[in-house]
Amino acid sequence: MNVNEYFKTPIWSEQKKDFLKSLIKATDKYIKNARTRDKKIIKQNKDFGYSHHSTPLTKDNDFLDFRNYVGQKCWEFLDDHGYDMKKYTTMFTELWVQEFSKKGGGHHSAHVHWNQHVSGFYFLKAGEKTSFPVFHEPRTGARATKLAMKPEIKEIVNGTELVHFRPQPGTLLIFPGYLEHEFIVDHGREPFRFIHFNIQAVPKDMFNQDV
Repeated sequence: MNVNEYFKTPIWSEQKKDFLKSLIKATDKYIKNARTRDKKIIKQNKDFGYSHHSTPLTKDNDFLDFRNYVGQKCWEFLDDHGYDMKKYTTMFTELWVQEFSKKGGGHHSAHVHWNQHVSGFYFLKAGEKTSFPVFHEPRTGARATKLAMKPEIKEIVNGTELVHFRPQPGTLLIFPGYLEHEFIVDHGREPFRFIHFNIQAVPKDMFNQDV
């Protein structure tokens, strides 16, 4: 019997430490500003159970090389899907940095990024003791008809419903915006900081129209 595997969901990953040192430095001020803005919450919750988000990074030139690299990789990601990317350019719709509470409890519930062609993370501070992303089976039909898995199976197979990624500093993840994901609760043992981005493919004709 031939096995034809269709409707796969790709997650691209890469260890890209080229940007690590400069982006940790560039994001320090954003996290400092976010913590200043959130100081009432920090005081109330004793710096537990929260995620401090920056303002947008889309116009800061300290992130220009990173934006160019990620934008190109996301273009290649969509091109690999078979889309006619000669007709499109990639555009950041969102780009921000966040850091979980120092004493733990930071997390994100399962969600998707609707109307975004590509989403992704670049991890600045992460390790074996920090939170990490978990990706969910995106096919609603498969989830509705889920069966018990064989107990001896440890690897990822077609019936796998959850996929865990353990990032390290410098890990870049790129995935479809429709892919549901979450971040498990952080225990506050090590700093956990990452850049999050969303990207849309925009028709090039939009930039060639006469005003």
